[in-house]
Amino acid sequence: MKVIEQLKAMTEARFLEIYESLANNGFGPLDGEVARAMKFRPHAIKKLPMGQRARRARSILERGGNAELAYELFGSYLMKSKKELITEFLDATGVEHKDGMIENIQAASPAPEKLADAVAQLDEKYDSGDVTLYLSMCAEQWPEVKEIESLWRMRT
Repeated sequence: MKVIEQLKAMTEARFLEIYESLANNGFGPLDGEVARAMKFRPHAIKKLPMGQRARRARSILERGGNAELAYELFGSYLMKSKKELITEFLDATGVEHKDGMIENIQAASPAPEKLADAVAQLDEKYDSGDVTLYLSMCAEQWPEVKEIESLWRMRT
């Protein structure tokens, strides 16, 4: 549950930034879950400030330990706003993909000997918080590649 650990280490402001970046027509990405938890009607949730909704969404993820939902949230954020980071990492580590999407996750894993250089290149070009977030997802996705988790843990 590396993504849950990453979520817990994340500042409230950072989570809000991610949450707001995924808003669509005034709805946050987890507003349905937030509305259910607060016993609101789905459309009524828009009356609450986005910051309050983001705090509640984060609480739902943390308390429930819902790694899959956190993974989806962070993956959506990265694919929407940092796709180049993903594609550059995959290219640099030898993982076959189509525009950042991997068809067979089990058959395609990053080459361990290429990881340190790939991460160093990403750090030169992208925000370290985004690189660390992506590494947490990679550590979750490829637990057999122990070097990914080591690189991620050194950053947290």
